[in-house]
Amino acid sequence: MPSFSVITPSYNQGQFIGRTIDSVLGQGVDLEYWVIDGGSSDNTVEVLKSYGDRLRWVSEKDRGQADAVNKGILRTTGDVICWLNSDDVYYPGALSKVGAFFDARPEIDIVYGKAHHIGLHDEVQESYYTEEFDFERLKDVCFLCQPAVFFRRSVVERIGLIDADLNYCLDYEYWLRAGRSGCSFAHMHDYLAGSRMYDDNKTLSARVRVHAEINEMFRTCFGQVPVGWLSNYAHALVDSRNIGRDDMPRFVFHLAAATFFASLRWNRGVNAETRALLRQWLHHYLPRWLRGGR
Repeated sequence: MPSFSVITPSYNQGQFIGRTIDSVLGQGVDLEYWVIDGGSSDNTVEVLKSYGDRLRWVSEKDRGQADAVNKGILRTTGDVICWLNSDDVYYPGALSKVGAFFDARPEIDIVYGKAHHIGLHDEVQESYYTEEFDFERLKDVCFLCQPAVFFRRSVVERIGLIDADLNYCLDYEYWLRAGRSGCSFAHMHDYLAGSRMYDDNKTLSARVRVHAEINEMFRTCFGQVPVGWLSNYAHALVDSRNIGRDDMPRFVFHLAAATFFASLRWNRGVNAETRALLRQWLHHYLPRWLRGGR
């Protein structure tokens, strides 16, 4: 069974971090556990102190989540690395299952399992969408749920640390970088983790900024942004303007315009795939709109 290095980046998550820590310490495997706190002003430090020497932690200012994860990686020595945000949880037995999988599949660099979105009180809301690994497909859909992803230390030696300049898509960029470098991925079909979703969640509360960062990342890494991510950004932008779907022709008109300008912004033009999508939207809705229909 490989040894595990678990890292929890933390900042002002005192209401959840105890549940996160308990889910790690209850795994019953050989692990080293670091909580890298960004200098929380809530009760986080008190919670950390309450665990005594069962974990190691530091609380100091940092550059954000990616910087905290990197600090943790550099402090650890385990065979398998994983990070669990301070509002997420591992399910019982998750690390044992992952360790057994790595033992049975020495050729695999990165293992990802299934996960649930959970609410404030750990209630299951829905399953996170996952599928079998395909690198080209990963460019279109991020089907790896970060708390259910585990990678060998050799991955860090091969592709480096997390990009500390990213705030929202740091995990997605890392999976893409690993895939592009030839790292091997495998999909486990076990539910391994709960990823917490609530109104104050960093990703949920900043959808336009999230998708803008994803598009910037794609332009930097691949030179072009896939049309699906341009469309996702446009949806977030139109939703932020409270243009409701009850007036679908108006909604689609604004959506098409936002996608068009997003393509100009990030792709410096509108390629054939994007033009085809825009024609499809406008052909379906605008004629009925002009006739006064819905």
